Amino acid sequence: MRPDPAVRADYVDAFSKLAARIADALHDVPKTQLPVKMYVAGGAALHFYTGERVSRDVDAVFSRRVALPADLEIAYRDADGAARLLYFDRQYSDTLSLMHEDAHDDALALTLDGVDARMLEIRLLTPLDLAVSKLSRFSDQDRSDIESLARHRRIRSADVRRRANEALAAYVGSTERVRGSIDLACRIIDDMQLRRGD
Repeated sequence: MRPDPAVRADYVDAFSKLAARIADALHDVPKTQLPVKMYVAGGAALHFYTGERVSRDVDAVFSRRVALPADLEIAYRDADGAARLLYFDRQYSDTLSLMHEDAHDDALALTLDGVDARMLEIRLLTPLDLAVSKLSRFSDQDRSDIESLARHRRIRSADVRRRANEALAAYVGSTERVRGSIDLACRIIDDMQLRRGD
């Protein structure tokens, strides 16, 4: 897939440069281990789907353990001329997020100019899995992101509830708080659909 037309070109360019630096670091990897897949979540994935919320960091995990290059920060100017910085978040992990077991398999390939997909295959969590991944923390930002996905008709409450409940089946411990987050997220999505008249 290509980025949504609403996505800012300056952001796409900065993201592409960041991904290209990672791809360049894979040139000595045996071809049998390529491509390495990069699964993008968080605000970066949200921006590619909606054009909203320009994230300063890239939350992603890989299909292999990757020795990342040192310089994974891109300074750029946005459309208004303001200085911006995009960086790869080396602390991000999806192990504490609510994540469906098929989330990586279902992730959508993103084609970007300047990034060799034979080396690094960039994949965005689907809008559905992106919404589900936000339910365990469920901060104000996560709620806003779910509302944004609903506003852009990327998710439906019934699908989010089903996928989240399937994901919960693989978790241990008390899931009461997350179940409450699922209910609230579904209300947010339904409210957005009502406001749009769907």
